[in-house]
Amino acid sequence: MSTPQPLSAILKRIRDMPVQPKPRPGERCELCAALIPDEHGHVVDLESRALMCACRPCYLVFEPQGAGGARFRAVPTRYMSFPEFSLSSAQWDALQIPVGVAFFFMNSSMDQIAAFYPSPAGATESLLPLDSWQEIVAANPDLATLQPDVEAFLVRSTDRHSDEAECYLVPIDVCYELVGQLRMLWKGFDGGTEAHAALDAFFERMHDKAAMAR
Repeated sequence: MSTPQPLSAILKRIRDMPVQPKPRPGERCELCAALIPDEHGHVVDLESRALMCACRPCYLVFEPQGAGGARFRAVPTRYMSFPEFSLSSAQWDALQIPVGVAFFFMNSSMDQIAAFYPSPAGATESLLPLDSWQEIVAANPDLATLQPDVEAFLVRSTDRHSDEAECYLVPIDVCYELVGQLRMLWKGFDGGTEAHAALDAFFERMHDKAAMAR
């Protein structure tokens, strides 16, 4: 017969157990309805183009190596920077994007690149000339690594009168996070001081995440 452990030893073992993140009340996986924590993955519904919150098991089912079907696709967590990226002012103008930041992703159902930029109304689509995008990819071959539907190239033109631009490969949910944040802060014609400060902070975070990934 084993000797009972002292109460103090039992309490210490309980205290030392790893703490699991608690889900917020009412936040649930949109696929199976399980409670999920603040930090959770997303999947893209390829039919509605909607982002859906997912618990870890559902997220893994819809990863590329998972057993999920063709309708849903898990959003990866890859970050990459492209320090050699170049975008001339003429190329940017050809993209017909009126602000200095935009994101691009491959829409697999339409088999074409989609371009969106932040605005007071949220994510606004630009009618992207395909030949303009192909010209940019030809100058920056690393852009060919983009995963359709779930990853995006986030581009910021730092000076519309020069070739200076920042470019990151990011999870597509990050782009919609940026759009939502700017929509709440947007004031006036160009977004205002708060929106510009938030944009600067966001791109600093992208730089740090990409550096850590390298």
